[in-house]
Amino acid sequence: MSETILYTDLAACYDLMCADIDYQAQSDTAHRLQQIFGNQGLRHLDLACGTGPHISHLIDRGYASMGIDLNQPMLDIAQRHCPKAQFSQQDMCDFTVSAPVDLITCFLYSIHYSATVERLKDCIKRSHTALEAKGVFCFNSVDKTKIDNSSSTSHTAKQGGSDFIFSSKWFYCGEGEEQSLKLSIQKTTANNTQSWQDEHPMVAVSFEELRALLSPYFDVHIFEHDYEKLVPWNRSSGNALFVCVKL
Repeated sequence: MSETILYTDLAACYDLMCADIDYQAQSDTAHRLQQIFGNQGLRHLDLACGTGPHISHLIDRGYASMGIDLNQPMLDIAQRHCPKAQFSQQDMCDFTVSAPVDLITCFLYSIHYSATVERLKDCIKRSHTALEAKGVFCFNSVDKTKIDNSSSTSHTAKQGGSDFIFSSKWFYCGEGEEQSLKLSIQKTTANNTQSWQDEHPMVAVSFEELRALLSPYFDVHIFEHDYEKLVPWNRSSGNALFVCVKL
């Protein structure tokens, strides 16, 4: 099943799939980083915005937010959640904005949906173009060299009389520029169980490779994947927060 079909089928319960994510903490961190490193402006764009939870929190902080996503059912939900925001169906590797923004966010490792290094380069260039002077591009990433193919995460949730089990894991074969995100969703209602399985390509880069791609356009800062405190990346962990200030 393709990622578009999976997310379209389950757009209505996407927020359940991400119920264990602290969107508030991520959004607060993005704001803090904009205040520390950026131009303190309040024009915001969220790439691969999904149903808009980051946008909702940043609007509460006074931002004028926009979101783009490939999936229209997700955008329809986001618009209902965030009526003050603007949304458009665009590819994050080939997007435009009507006016420069001050902060671009791309959480939930969505930067990897670029799928190839060439498309990742396009995403970086588009983000640089879309930003105002001293604007910040903030996202989280996983280092391909540190992926443990045996590791996975899962959580359960309930909605409308149905029980859900959501599981995900990264897989990298050890070479090349492609890794996979494997998703498993099980929905049980009474005695009826439905399952969705997906494995789709994601771009694979090391953090040093990613820094090299970003450096011609941004002053790059890499932090530990910690939304409680800002700690420089220790060069051994496989998840990190990238903060990129437009040159």
